[in-house]
Order: sequence, then structure tokens, then C-alpha cells
Amino acid sequence: MADRKSLGGVIHTYQQYDPQRFPSPTQPPPDMVSSAFEHMLMFGERRELTQEELARAVRIDPSQIQGLGPSIDALLAMLRERKRKILDKYETRKVRKRAAKSFREQASKTQPPKPHRERFEQAVKYEQIRDLERLWYATGDDQSPLARALVGLIETLGNKYQVEQLAAKYEFTGRESMTVPQALEIKEELERIDELIRQLEEAAETAQIGLIDMDALAEFAEPGDVEQLSALQQQVQDYLREVAEQQGLQQKGGNFQLTPKAYRIFQGKLLERLFSELKASRTGRHQGPTVGEGAVEMQQTKEYEFGDSVTNLDIPGSFINALIRQGPGLPVRLGQDDLQIHLTRNSPKCATCVVMDMSGSMRYDGQYINVKRMALALEGLIRSEYPGDFLQFVEMYSFAKRVERGQVIELMPKPVTLHDPVVRLKADMSSDEVSEYQIPPHFTNVQHGLAVARQMLAQQDTPNRQIVLITDGLPTAHFEEEMLYLLYPPDPRTESATMREGQLCRREDITINLFLLPSWSQTEEDVRFAYNLAESTQGRVFFTAGNDLDRYVVWDYLARRRDIVS
Repeated sequence: MADRKSLGGVIHTYQQYDPQRFPSPTQPPPDMVSSAFEHMLMFGERRELTQEELARAVRIDPSQIQGLGPSIDALLAMLRERKRKILDKYETRKVRKRAAKSFREQASKTQPPKPHRERFEQAVKYEQIRDLERLWYATGDDQSPLARALVGLIETLGNKYQVEQLAAKYEFTGRESMTVPQALEIKEELERIDELIRQLEEAAETAQIGLIDMDALAEFAEPGDVEQLSALQQQVQDYLREVAEQQGLQQKGGNFQLTPKAYRIFQGKLLERLFSELKASRTGRHQGPTVGEGAVEMQQTKEYEFGDSVTNLDIPGSFINALIRQGPGLPVRLGQDDLQIHLTRNSPKCATCVVMDMSGSMRYDGQYINVKRMALALEGLIRSEYPGDFLQFVEMYSFAKRVERGQVIELMPKPVTLHDPVVRLKADMSSDEVSEYQIPPHFTNVQHGLAVARQMLAQQDTPNRQIVLITDGLPTAHFEEEMLYLLYPPDPRTESATMREGQLCRREDITINLFLLPSWSQTEEDVRFAYNLAESTQGRVFFTAGNDLDRYVVWDYLARRRDIVS
């Protein structure tokens, strides 16, 4: 074990630092909100975040803590030197033999009764702890001589395993032999050193000082260095706590809660990222405003034409034209050729329903995270730029339900409760004896999702209505009146019911934009279904990687928003 005389290396510390220079005023504050929300997107829990979870999530610039407290590089050098000295001192060949000999001797002294003898000999021969444990349970009496002997034998075999692991994990080059207890202590010490090295290396890259185990480090470092590093750790934590409160993370009882302010900041950062990519893309999606008879007056003017509304008359420009034509003097007489009319553009209302697939397959590759991130980005865009627009979210699984905006982040893919290769189920949902909670939730009911979205859009007084359908493949559930069908593999009956609902959307002038996400189980049939649904409803289908979903949906919304003529 380590002691003060055996520690290697020299620790250099920097004691003269100015707390007012922490953090550097030229450095932007760390992004606390995004880390917290990414955690919630993955786990779907609006629970409080502990300080440790926040410390692991937040990234700050390591240059902000350079020169403060003891040198992390010096601490790393000290630990690596300590590890090197241990490896250069000992060898493991003899202790491996001792551990094996101890196990064999203890096994030979054990005399099991005849009913258990064969199982005991097999377990000893193949050195299997699991077999010895099962034999212990088979004795039926934990106070019997055999049961007590098996407990000691299992412990001895476990020690042999650990010695073997020590020899395989580390490369010893010394000559001094070890006893089995000493080998176990050295293994524990080396593992603590490895963990501290990992923590310090991570702190050097991310400035996550709060993750360093100070109690473990105190065993190897000088007391003064640990005290200074602890002070720096507390300083970093205080700084992060202050920034967290500024960004809408409210501290309560030692943990952090997300507030509406944090929500808005995260949505703003999402849109900032999307639009920074948009400016550099050269895709041509951002078009100029549609000019025509509208409600928003522009600075540009044109000559008056018969039928133009005089409500958009450019009075100063028209009088200037009249003065130029007839010269100075009163009265000023306006002619038709003098009149100038402001150009106008439309700013119509849009109504959008986003149908989000939360069936069991969405858990693969974290696709549900990309769907929720897209929803937050689109909601932030409409709230900030188009507050008059209608936006509603629908959760789609074996059923479809309306979801409030604040609950989107809590959504999670449904657990798979049936693992049969073929499923043919139906349930009469009008029966009082049947409840939704009795139905396997992990199927994909696109038909019901479109129906719920269509019913909500039918109440919106605007011709500009669309459904954004996000899924990863064929539907596996549908309704026929009150009867719910769950059919896997996907059945043509379900596809036909979904197509009929798509036609109802088309009849009501609702555009369906289908975003097909990649999936491990996706086939040509999934792609064909997406094409057929888009073609039959005069909608559109997009094939995109899950990581790009938020960018594609927001870009498409902006492009359509600029092309609409009320």
C-alpha cells in the first residue's frame, strides 16, 4: 500500500492566483441548459438533476482553470510514477501458483457426502464458482459441514480469479513475490490509481474538477495539494451553480429543476444551430416573400394600376410626383400617373399537426430523441417567429393521443410486451370490459394518428393545413369503426385503412408530409408505403437520417411558410 516514503514524483503547485480572474471574462459561460435537456430527451424524466449529473453533462473550457490550484499534469505524473514503481517491483508467477495450490489443498480437505460427491468433483475440476454455489443451495442446510466448507472454498476460488485477473490486466516486470492477500491489496490500489488517472485526464480535457474523488486522491497526494484542489473544485461548482441559475436551472434542496426560462433558452440554441447550418448550406430553401395583394405593407412601391387598393397609397411619393410634373404652386393636383402604391405581401396563418411515432421500434438508435428534439425546435420557431400559427403534437403508438407542448419532452417509446413472430389480435374498444391499458402499446397506428390530426386541423380557419408524420416504417395497427386490429408482420388490411384515412385528409385539403426515419428493420416495403401514401394524398415524403430530422422539418416549414399565398 502507499505511504509517504514510497510516493514518487514531485508535485508543483501554484498558490498565488486571483479569484477575481475566475472565470476569464473573455470566455462565454458554459451551456448548462442544453446538457440538462439532452439528459431529459434521452430519459424522458422531468425530474430534478443532481449536482453530479449536471457536472458530468456540462463542458467548460479547460483554459479557464489553467494556473489555478495544483497542476493536474503534476498529479498525473505522480500517480503514473507510483503505478510504474509497483509494476517494476513485483512479479505474479509465484502468487498465481500459491493461489492455485491453496484452492486445491482446501478442496482436497473437503469430504462431501456421496449424493453430492460427483457434482463437487466436477465443480472443482473445472473451477466454476457457479457450480459450487448451486451445490451449496442443494445441501439444504447452511449449517452443515459441507455448506460451511463450500463457503470457504468459494472465497478461495474467488481470490484465485482475482490473482489471475491481476496478472492478465497489468504487466509486472519485477522480481519480488507476493502473498495472495498482498496481491489483492495491490490489485485494489492499482485500480484506484487507474480510476484517479481517468478522472484527472477527463478534468484536464473538460475542466470537470467536480468529478475527481478527493478522498481517494488524498491517499497519494500531499495534504496541501488536495486542499487546494478541493478549493478549486468548490470554486468551479459555485460558478456552475451561478450560471445554472442565470440560464433557468433553479436549485432546490441541492438539486436542479428546469424552468420555462430554461425551455426557451434551449429552443433558442436549437434554432441558432439550425439556422447557422442553413446559412452555409446553399440549398436555396429560403426564398423571397410572395408579393401580391396582402396585409403586410412593404417599402417598395409601384405605379398605380386599376383595381389597386388606395389603402396602400404612398402619399409622400405621390405628392412628389405631382410637384415634379406641374411645378411649384398651389393647389397640387394629383393625377392617376402620379399615384404610387406600396407593394404588399401576405402573412397567412398556418396550421400544423406533428404526429410523432413512439412505438416500440423508435427506441433503436435513439430515434425518439431526434423526434423530440425536432418537436422542441419547431415549437420554438413558431412561438418566436409565427405566434399566430397553430401547432399541435400527437403521440402515435397502438393508439394516438394529443400531447401538450410541455409534455413532449417526457414522451418515451412504448415497451415491447409481445415477442411472438406473428401477432393477429383485435379488440372491441367500445366494450366496457376492454381498457386501453390492456392493449399492447408498442404497435404503430398511423391511421389513428392521421385521424386525430385531421380532426384537430378541421377546426382551424385557414386553408394552409398540414400534417407532419414522423415514423420509421409500415403501420401495424388500425381501427375499423370501434374494432382495433394489431397485425404483425404488417398486413395489407392495415395499409389499406391507412390509405383511406390519407384520402380523407386530401379531401379536406390537408397536406401530409411524411418523414421516414432509418431503421434496422426497414425494407423496400416500408419505402414503397411512404411513396404510395405521399402520392395518393398529393403530399411529400422525405428520407433523412435521424440526426438531421430537426433541420429538415424546420427548413421545410420555413420554405412552405414563405410560399403560401392566402
